Amino acid sequence: MKKVFLFSIIATLAIFTACKKDDESFKSPEVVAPANLTAESGAEVDITFTFTSEGGFNSSSVSATNGTASIKTNGTAGATSGSIVVTYTAGSNIGAGSVTLTLTDTKNQTGSATAVISVVEEELVVNVNGNITANTTWETGKTYILESRIAVVAGITLTIEPGVIVKGQAGTGANATALLIARGGKLMAEGTASSPIIFTSVADEILPGSVASPNLEPTLNGLWGGLIILGNAPISADASSVQIEGIPPSDQNGLYGGSDASDNSGIIKYVSIRHGGANIGEGNEINGLTLGGVGSGTIIENIEVVANQDDGIEWFGGTVAVKNVIIWNAGDDAVDTDQSWGGTLDNFIVVNPGDECFELDGPEGSMEAGHILKNGTVYAGIADGLVDLDDNSIVEMSGIYFFGMKAGQDFDLNPLALTASDLQATLPDGGVVTDYFKAGSDAFVTTVALGANTVGADVTKFSTWSWAAVSGALTDF
Repeated sequence: MKKVFLFSIIATLAIFTACKKDDESFKSPEVVAPANLTAESGAEVDITFTFTSEGGFNSSSVSATNGTASIKTNGTAGATSGSIVVTYTAGSNIGAGSVTLTLTDTKNQTGSATAVISVVEEELVVNVNGNITANTTWETGKTYILESRIAVVAGITLTIEPGVIVKGQAGTGANATALLIARGGKLMAEGTASSPIIFTSVADEILPGSVASPNLEPTLNGLWGGLIILGNAPISADASSVQIEGIPPSDQNGLYGGSDASDNSGIIKYVSIRHGGANIGEGNEINGLTLGGVGSGTIIENIEVVANQDDGIEWFGGTVAVKNVIIWNAGDDAVDTDQSWGGTLDNFIVVNPGDECFELDGPEGSMEAGHILKNGTVYAGIADGLVDLDDNSIVEMSGIYFFGMKAGQDFDLNPLALTASDLQATLPDGGVVTDYFKAGSDAFVTTVALGANTVGADVTKFSTWSWAAVSGALTDF
């Protein structure tokens, strides 16, 4: 009898213990939301919630006011703590918005927290006052103000969306503004024919969506610096890498040159650069577009340079090819090549430069390479000269039409400097070809009546997106 009684007690204790385990309780999940959040209307922001869950993470859900929300990074199954990232897209109403995250544990218990977001008006004018040291996107519909010389440093990519306007503050010397892409950095500036990217001065009242300036003449120059792209491709200089002109030696981001011929500095398409060329020292100005040691992996096409105080485009070595280019009212040379640039310029228009239409210099070091200029139309206008070559320049020119010339402008051929074919020219009344094409360069030239040329640029490539085209400056081309 005693044994039966003892067995009953043991059985009762076992049942009681089992029931206690089945009924073991866990605290409901606790979720913590961050504070002091701000989002521009229409912009996306990531919000990180943290949680503790004794019962283990099972699932989560999210809701939002004045916007939409979705879970970007969820919790880990069974986790007793962690974080959940929610992407919130702010609505159009200026004021408060919110995101509520609800977490469910493995016991079907829930906990929630609400993050309150201050939704503010979208910032349409953005001041840029320091080097770009993290991957960055400049957004369509906005204007970005360069307050100083801004460098995109090595390993970093700056993306500029179609239609963006970049304006440089006024300044000279060390205070000259410019956008500089350092060696190893990248610029992804892909405008379109209907929405070009425009670099200009803060004095320009142009707004996103426009092409022509509403208040500045296309001859006004020197109001800011310019666009400088530097790479690791070979150059012909005293050293394998040197400091680019226009940038003080104290800025190490100004070094260019290397051994990678296929170096990639990004994509630059449908870009107009205006009113630049600020002076940083005696006789030392920034070019509209400077390409120093830029490699063939870089894509550059559909480029306009308007009213730059120094050269329109200047190449310092490198191997990059460039096509569909307008250089209008350059204060110095339109096209300037140095240090054995080894690329091709294809389909280009030169209008009214202040010095030479082409200054084509030779190697400055042991490395020798040549470049090709083809399919161009040149209106000489007020230029001092047509083509200036060094004795050691290595250049091939073909399919180029010259017109709008005046007395004193000439194409001076140095020995062994040039290979040329299919050059055409319309001469001023009473002029003869040797007045302009000297030292044997006349052998490459056929004279034609105005408008009867069969070589030159395809002007249709510049319609809609270039200031020169929409202003009517290319009517006679």
